[in-house]
Amino acid sequence: MGQHYLKPLFAPKSVAVFGASDQTDSVGKIVFHNMLQSGYQGALYPINPNHPKIQGHKSYATIAQIPEPVDLAIIATPPHSVPDIIEECGKHNVKAAVIITAGFGEAGAAGIKLERAVLENAKRYNIRLIGPNCLGVMRPDIGLNATFNHGSANTGNLAFVSQSGALCTAILDWAKSNDVGFSSVISMGSSIDVDFGEILDYLVSDITTQSILLYIEGIRNARSFMSAIRAAAQFKPVILVKVGRHSVSSKAAMSHTASLVGSDDAFDAAVRRAGVVRVQTVTQLFSVAKALSCGFHPTGNRLAIVTNGGGPGVMATDIAADLGLVMAELTDATINQLNQTLPGTWSHGNPVDIIGDAQADRYRHAVKACLEDPNVDGVLTILTPQAMTKPLEAANAVIELSNQYSKPLIACWMGGTQVEESRRLFNRAKKPSFRTPEPAVEVFSFLSEYYQNQKLLIQVPGPLSHHLEPDVEGARMVIEGALQDRRKVLNEMESKALLSAFHIPVAKTLVARSPNEALQIALELGFPVAMKINSPDITHKTDAGGVILNLANAQAVPAAYHEMLDSVRQYRPEARIDGVSIEPMVVKPNGRELMVGVTNDPVFGPVITFGAGGTMVEVMGDRSVALPPLNSFLVKDLIQGTHVAKMLGAFRHMPAVNMDALESLLLRVSEMVCELPMLMEMDINPLIADEHGALAADARVVVAFRTPSADRYAHMAIYPYPSHLVSNWQLSDGSNIVIRPIRPEDAELEQVFVRELSEESRYFRFMNSIQELSQAMLVRFTQIDYSREIALLAVRETHGRNAEKMEVEVGVARCATNPDGETCEFAIVIADNMHGKGLGSKLMTALMDAARERGLKVMQGEVLSQNNHMLKLMKNLGFTIETSKEDDSIKSVHKLL
Repeated sequence: MGQHYLKPLFAPKSVAVFGASDQTDSVGKIVFHNMLQSGYQGALYPINPNHPKIQGHKSYATIAQIPEPVDLAIIATPPHSVPDIIEECGKHNVKAAVIITAGFGEAGAAGIKLERAVLENAKRYNIRLIGPNCLGVMRPDIGLNATFNHGSANTGNLAFVSQSGALCTAILDWAKSNDVGFSSVISMGSSIDVDFGEILDYLVSDITTQSILLYIEGIRNARSFMSAIRAAAQFKPVILVKVGRHSVSSKAAMSHTASLVGSDDAFDAAVRRAGVVRVQTVTQLFSVAKALSCGFHPTGNRLAIVTNGGGPGVMATDIAADLGLVMAELTDATINQLNQTLPGTWSHGNPVDIIGDAQADRYRHAVKACLEDPNVDGVLTILTPQAMTKPLEAANAVIELSNQYSKPLIACWMGGTQVEESRRLFNRAKKPSFRTPEPAVEVFSFLSEYYQNQKLLIQVPGPLSHHLEPDVEGARMVIEGALQDRRKVLNEMESKALLSAFHIPVAKTLVARSPNEALQIALELGFPVAMKINSPDITHKTDAGGVILNLANAQAVPAAYHEMLDSVRQYRPEARIDGVSIEPMVVKPNGRELMVGVTNDPVFGPVITFGAGGTMVEVMGDRSVALPPLNSFLVKDLIQGTHVAKMLGAFRHMPAVNMDALESLLLRVSEMVCELPMLMEMDINPLIADEHGALAADARVVVAFRTPSADRYAHMAIYPYPSHLVSNWQLSDGSNIVIRPIRPEDAELEQVFVRELSEESRYFRFMNSIQELSQAMLVRFTQIDYSREIALLAVRETHGRNAEKMEVEVGVARCATNPDGETCEFAIVIADNMHGKGLGSKLMTALMDAARERGLKVMQGEVLSQNNHMLKLMKNLGFTIETSKEDDSIKSVHKLL
């Protein structure tokens, strides 16, 4: 697709500084001075109509006077002047602007009006904006310091993106003294145009960036953010700090779930799913970045500790337990090895106390043995300066081992003067080292969290093909019926009908509107029964006396009916009452009371919650949170995130819960929130699970009207697997072809397909002599973010050596949405033995239909001039074919959708 469209912003060949000045302490003076001092490698133009020369350089009154093209404008002028400056820049074909000036949206109505004018002018001329009200942008490797920070930044491989300019200045000051360098420092300010999503997109493709650090105060576009951060995290470590973790406001919740789940829970679930690490402090941000930049490959949470002091080892062990880490159990082989190299008084376990007189060799042997132990995922080595200790030699030994092994190896050299030189040595070697055990153990916990979150990242839930198809239309009719009655809360009958439409087992429920009718229903259902008030105005029935359980005989039913209505009218005299619901008591002696909930976060959309159920859910607060869509792996992770998970296995006299049934129910709930945008809140509480299955004993659903969208999943932060794109097609010889969206588990299928293509076909597809896909390419091609890409496989079923059914890939077509949101770029390749059978035409038609459904307007691509088969296909499909302006060996093709 050529160079990234934000390149003029982050790698400009020429820069104009509006408001450049000689005036003491003015922002314009500092910005222009920084550009001069940083050694910017491109053309630099100061613009100020009041000064013919600025800091020794010729000044221009307007940008129109500059005879050369300008890529980037830096604006440090009063806010009222900015709309006109953007207009001037547009006429001069400027591609991007950094607006440092404050006084816009944060300054009230007048500022908001100015901000709109700026944005309108920028959009008219297709100028991309950073800011306003920001510190600016730094790219140290090209000498770009478009900020008003007092000082520059060291060149490095960390990209830092921040919503706080003040924090940027503090971090830049700290980084200088701690020898931390940056590939980019980007202060976003108000983010009226370019936001996190597009910046992350650029940093993924930026070869100078190895790790990405984010400081976040809030997210505007969840879909863009999630799409970009997941794409970034596949290739580069992303570590972030999010402030505002605790909400000071409260709301009247219509469901237990809504009162349990806050916005920070949703954010936490989102970033875990994105495969990134969330830390709590700026110090942790850089510590984790340094650890990940060492080339460590985290593989789990089992920690070994090597120490020359028993106290610090125990202290580190306590911290590890607090953080949920596992102290590794060393293998017998490791114990034997340590027995041979350590004094007989060593601890003979983990922590590995190598005794106070340990010198470098003892550290080397002990740490090496732990790193080679298959039960160990990482090692923390602690040194306290004692009489026989040689800290510098021990540090050298640890650094050597760190270079030889990929497991995390973290150093904690405690003390002051005696270990200062060792700390400098660790810093020069770019190895993580700490003064005390607490931050060292914390960093390992973040590394293990990174490993776990990376496993969540690669989960792309597929279709629930092994389940019965849900009655989505029937469920929508239930919701629409309630909304037509101007009700947001479904009654119990409607709620259970909704669950039944998605094949979630529910307790049979009937409504009675008189004591006699209640008696008849109870006799029909069989005793014992439960009675609940049926009212659209009462959210928590138990609080209003609206639940009576274990009615054991016919005499108890009429009396309970009257008692319940009297109680409810006393507690809630204004509530509308539509009789009572009667259902059989769910008698499950081995049942566990659980809760499954749904709520809608204002930023990230639907959120699924799982935890302990019953009437005390808010008090117990035992819940785990996940963003849909879910698959089996994500469901297991959701369940294991709760305390109640420990009660689901066999214990005491009770057999284990049927986990397949429980997981299936959670998958069904995920399917509900994907397919029902109007579902705002839901409680299934209690959900009774035992060895036989899972049953929704009670349910409450809150709905709301949503404006219909062309994007059926517009309410989702993560785009679900588009199972509606699966189709079947038959070749002329009668063999069946399935066309379906690609999934991560298709990696081997894709590798074999590319490997078996002819050399010519591979060259035509990739425009080079690639033999097979690298691991990075396999990840890129199979872990698709369907909000920005579509990839359709054509597969045929065959049989393996043992007569088992297997799929063979015979073609693939894919398209990626361009930054304009209206066009897409496609690629297609067909197996050599399938040429001439119409498969290429069928795949392209399916791809164009899917792109058209997304609202895309143009499909475009590039074809080598000698690829006659593809050019013929393009002509038959109605594509316009032209010779590329950049390369006459390439044909550019495009078609209006």
